[in-house]
Amino acid sequence: MASDWSKFGDKLVLRGLMFHGYHGVKQEEKKLGQKFLIDVDAWMDLRTPGQSDNMADTVSYTDIYRIVKNIVEGPSQNLLESVAQLIATTTLNNHSQISAVRVVVGKPHVAVPGPLDYLGVEIIRYRNTDMPV
Repeated sequence: MASDWSKFGDKLVLRGLMFHGYHGVKQEEKKLGQKFLIDVDAWMDLRTPGQSDNMADTVSYTDIYRIVKNIVEGPSQNLLESVAQLIATTTLNNHSQISAVRVVVGKPHVAVPGPLDYLGVEIIRYRNTDMPV
C-alpha cells in the first residue's frame, strides 16, 4: 500500500490497521461483515515535537487509530470511498495541526476470479482545499 508522498514533508504513519466492518453494497457484506485493511498518513510539522519531546506538541497515533476504528466498525457505508472520506474528514476536523491526510481502505476478501492481496481505494484530502472554512 505504499506510494511516494515524501515530497509533502513530515507525517504520522499508521499501517496495516485491521478491523471487522459491515460496508459494501451486497446484502451479505452488510449482514456478515468482513475484514478491512487501513493505512493512514497524516501530514503535519513534526519539528516542534521532535525538539521538545512533548506529547502536547503532536497528535497521538491512538487518536487517529480510534477515528479509524470507530468509522470502520461503525455504521455501514455502501462504498469504500465513503469510508475513506469519513476517516479523512474526521481526522482533519479533529486535529487542526494536520494539513493533509491520505487514507487507503482495502478489502482483502472479494469475489474476483484470481489471487490478490486486496482491492480498495486511496484518497488524499487537504485542509486548505477540501475542508469548509
